[in-house]
Amino acid sequence: MFRATDMSDSPRRILVLFAHPVLERSRVNRRLVDAIRDLPGVTVHDLYERYPTLGINVPSEQALLLEHDVVVFQHPFYWYSTPAILKEWQDLVLEHGWAYGEGGNALVGKITFNALTTGGPALAYRREGYNRFTVRELLTPYDQTAHLCGMKFLAPFVVHSSLKLATDHDVSEHSTRYREALIALRDGTMDLDRAAKAEQLNDVLGARGASGVMGNAS
Repeated sequence: MFRATDMSDSPRRILVLFAHPVLERSRVNRRLVDAIRDLPGVTVHDLYERYPTLGINVPSEQALLLEHDVVVFQHPFYWYSTPAILKEWQDLVLEHGWAYGEGGNALVGKITFNALTTGGPALAYRREGYNRFTVRELLTPYDQTAHLCGMKFLAPFVVHSSLKLATDHDVSEHSTRYREALIALRDGTMDLDRAAKAEQLNDVLGARGASGVMGNAS
């Protein structure tokens, strides 16, 4: 499944910044995050649970970033972007002189990508589709942020048509793929160059996108 071109001396530590404002209504994101909670070396950090009033503790968040090698932004794809807390997190935590700018090298060399769900089908996220852009193109601000901070930006892990997945088995397959992706990143068995160039991380994993109708991400 992966080419062993990225073997590292020790397992990477992975921080999953999880953001879902109505988790009790989620069918897919909840299952995705549950599939990785028990993985050694993976920290699941639920931002809405930790900061229900968006009062983000910047020193605490920066310390978490320093302790990990991979940063995953997991979220539903709200209005072609992220839930509000992730924007607030970026605005406050990625400070000039710390994450970027003169002396701002705290995140240099770390890996980052988005793991997200969409309400619409894969066909909608094409140049000729309903949304006119690919998911990766819509994530350009995250790509540029990673570049500014000296991080390696990988293709997103995407679950399309999250409200229309036919069965629990379908959801389980995506959860298994997500778990495999984090294990590969942790253990250094993912082809990072391929993952960085791909349209979606699912393509590197050999996963196929689900089809469905437009709707809110789950």
